[in-house]
Amino acid sequence: MLGPPGTGKTMLAERLPGILPPLTESEALETCAVLSVAGQQVDPRFWRRRPFRAPHHTSSAVALVGGGAVPRPGEISLAHNGVLFLDELPEFGRHVLDVLREPMESGHIVISRAARQSTFPAQFQLVAAMNPCPCGYAGDPRNRCQCTPDQMQRYKARISGPLMDRLDLCIEVPRVPLGDIGTPRGANDEDSTTVRARVVRARQHGLMRAGRPNAEISTRELERDCALGPAERRWFEGALERLGYSARAYHRTLRVARTIADLNGGAALLDRSHLAEALMYRRF
Repeated sequence: MLGPPGTGKTMLAERLPGILPPLTESEALETCAVLSVAGQQVDPRFWRRRPFRAPHHTSSAVALVGGGAVPRPGEISLAHNGVLFLDELPEFGRHVLDVLREPMESGHIVISRAARQSTFPAQFQLVAAMNPCPCGYAGDPRNRCQCTPDQMQRYKARISGPLMDRLDLCIEVPRVPLGDIGTPRGANDEDSTTVRARVVRARQHGLMRAGRPNAEISTRELERDCALGPAERRWFEGALERLGYSARAYHRTLRVARTIADLNGGAALLDRSHLAEALMYRRF
């Protein structure tokens, strides 16, 4: 999420667990096992609620991925089956962020020491937020930003290209007009309960189709479940070529398009609108 200070990026991230499907019994047991290994208490009131972790940007690499003389799980494992939120993303050390790359792909982290080796689960959903520039006001209609283009480029360059390639969605969170704050909910506005019901239905489409969520299907299953017609395939491959996207982006964009189709009713074939929307979310 990209936007100036005070636009609600953190609030949106904190609400995300409220629209995600509840944990299954096995997922809840896995989550509690990780908490137990880390020496943390399990609150029975949140037994089926997906975890939400938001480490501070001063956190070390060991705090994020785990470690120590006696290996213990880090934040990515404590967020297993849930959400890991990194606010002020460019303020994290570049080395700290880059240690997330392998766990984001594999879903686990292996910590090796001279005397032992430990493997912890790390199937988390990464959500990040950042300002558009060092001062935070680039693009503000009041023209308060005083950052130079070179300063803005250096600020965004704190996040490595390989990590950005692993982020599927990039959205802008603009400033809300003061006149809209506190106004009654409109007819087209949705609460978390309504959104969650739609998310659960979309997840059920994936489970019935492949037996697992869209994020976890293999490359072979992806080609099967994200079938494209000849015209759509030519258009999609041409768009990827013009944009210079990697093979990883190809597969990740297909997964996002498949999820968009599931949210819209679960169409068997992806059409150009699903692909175009998925590509639009990769604007970094």
